[in-house]
Amino acid sequence: MRRSRALVVAAIALTALTACGGGGEKTESSDAKVATLTSTAPEKAAPTSKAAQRPRERLDTTPEEFEALLGPYNKCLKDRGYDPDDAKRKAVSDAGAQAATGPEAEAMDEAFRVCEQQFYPLPPWEKDPANPDARDFAVDVVKCLKGKGVKYVEVSEDGISIALGGDQNDSRSISMGMDLIPDCERSVAAKNK
Repeated sequence: MRRSRALVVAAIALTALTACGGGGEKTESSDAKVATLTSTAPEKAAPTSKAAQRPRERLDTTPEEFEALLGPYNKCLKDRGYDPDDAKRKAVSDAGAQAATGPEAEAMDEAFRVCEQQFYPLPPWEKDPANPDARDFAVDVVKCLKGKGVKYVEVSEDGISIALGGDQNDSRSISMGMDLIPDCERSVAAKNK
């Protein structure tokens, strides 16, 4: 759920940043150089948003690679007083522990909000809500899954996720789909390149 919220926030932030543009007026005290017709060396373009600096998953990202992508995100959380590794240890040792409340919970939520927007890895481009072709990709993955015998599968309401099992909650479709989704995603991505 947290990942879906991060995707929505990232998509909104990216849309807002691109809609606003990056041009502001320069003052005399600004050290930035402005390209002119007489410039001799081209300037490197700076990223226009924090989203452009965030790492991006690939369809074939392994769990180990994803953990490595989470490094800056986890560091950000630690810098804001929340240690994800410590939280995992506490959850294992205190299975009956209650969730944080009050100021502690607010500080934790703020840390997640700030760090997700800046450092949480973006989804693979094929599954990114900012990608105008993401729905087409999902539709093609569903076609592939149905072609491999998954009976109850469809594109989710969000337009980019895959829903398995249907209203029947068919366990066969769910297990087959979970096994076959990575192959179908890679197959569709290779076909679309």
